[in-house]
Amino acid sequence: MTDPRAAAVTEPRPLPEPTPVSQPFWDGLAEGRVMVQYSPSLAAYVFYPRLLAPGTLADDLEWREISGRGTLHTFTVAERPTAPPWADAVPQLLAVVEWDEGPRFSTELVDADPERLEVGMRVEPVFCPVPDAGVTLLRYRPVPETAPEAAQAG
Repeated sequence: MTDPRAAAVTEPRPLPEPTPVSQPFWDGLAEGRVMVQYSPSLAAYVFYPRLLAPGTLADDLEWREISGRGTLHTFTVAERPTAPPWADAVPQLLAVVEWDEGPRFSTELVDADPERLEVGMRVEPVFCPVPDAGVTLLRYRPVPETAPEAAQAG
């Protein structure tokens, strides 16, 4: 029996297509920054990009830079390809990150050992350019643990 992971990828991976509403988010990623909408009337950050504030429908959304750092809210380790274009990318570490500023973001974890992942662990952004598509993807990796000696010295 042939291992499906050994097969060449025959389909291109789908990529996001920025819209006029979401363009500032994608432009920020291309510059290594995470830009998210903020609603003064809600006193809260809002994600996904939209025209009006959720709940109030206020026309007061403005783009602000956030740290992009957050907490791993949930994750799954996909041992089988989630679709044919990802046949060569297993295990795939799918996750939801809760940004320090509030909203949650669906993403993929990189530079991570699946056995060491834990809900609640700190994660940081990784900007992954896709030059042929002219888009940068936002992925996450665990924040490196601080050595006990370094923590005591501070």
